[in-house]
Amino acid sequence: MERDGRRRNPYQLTDETPVYVISVAAQLSGLHPQTLRQYDRLGLVSPDRTAGRGRRYSARDIELLRAVQQLSQEEGINLAGIKRIIELENQVAALQSRVAELSAALDGAAAAMQQREAAVHASYRRDLVPYQDVQQASALVVWRPKRTSEQ
Repeated sequence: MERDGRRRNPYQLTDETPVYVISVAAQLSGLHPQTLRQYDRLGLVSPDRTAGRGRRYSARDIELLRAVQQLSQEEGINLAGIKRIIELENQVAALQSRVAELSAALDGAAAAMQQREAAVHASYRRDLVPYQDVQQASALVVWRPKRTSEQ
């Protein structure tokens, strides 16, 4: 099952589907296979494993490998720093997802509250008149009974 409750087709490939062996992943990322093994040992990029313990990389893993290479080669960040950056980015993504969940729950609760409020207003009796204290009113009301012709 997917996060949104829909069942995913098991034959549909996504960015998270582990399909690339280490040699192909190395070629796609522009890195040496030994570098990929080192990144796996350090926990920078953790590919899925087959039953025989072979590594299988996804398209998302390839993107992450390229990002690690760019941070290391072009930005001069060491591997420990890159690992921390990846952890923080994952944490930010998880928090953004949680905020979206809570926002949707809040919207649902607000809609339910508005429906309940509308139901309460609809249940009001229409023959009731709001009470206004006569002492606070500034108008004077004079009542004169109707005169009948018999008097």
